[in-house]
Amino acid sequence: MVVHRNLISGIAAVSSNGMLGANGWLPWDIPEDVAYFEKMIEGAALVVGRLTYATMTSFPEDTFVVSSRKDLTLHPGTFCSDSVESALLTAQATGKPVFVIGGAGIYEAAWPYCDQFFLTRIGRSFAGDTRFPESVSFEHWTVQQDEERTFRERTTGESIVCRFQLYVQNSPKKLKI
Repeated sequence: MVVHRNLISGIAAVSSNGMLGANGWLPWDIPEDVAYFEKMIEGAALVVGRLTYATMTSFPEDTFVVSSRKDLTLHPGTFCSDSVESALLTAQATGKPVFVIGGAGIYEAAWPYCDQFFLTRIGRSFAGDTRFPESVSFEHWTVQQDEERTFRERTTGESIVCRFQLYVQNSPKKLKI
């Protein structure tokens, strides 16, 4: 999949009961899902919320953290923005593809501006503490790709069907400079 520059993309994985996080990480252990995520965002400018940023173990250059906290410790190559819109504009100015990578509040705020959204649907319910925002609806988006693959979830040993979908929004809201 080629991600075009100047587009704003979102990327997330969500279980069948709407969970996307548990204790600062994923509710499931599917290495292929993590590898897909890492491949998709490689070389991109990232827009991330403060709580998600706190769970990251590596910090790619041009990571834009949305936070109003002034005492936030930033790693080299990361920058703080006080709004999603500001982070998106600054990320676009890098000339790199832009990915919104979470958490839930950031997805909700960035949603109107996303041109496309890469969503992995994990075909099973999982317990968690963070749900994908119910206000984010794909109802008026077009499914451009839909690939189904089965992987073994390492914690349970179960085979789980994952659907890798690409949604495209025809008329995203434009950012104001």
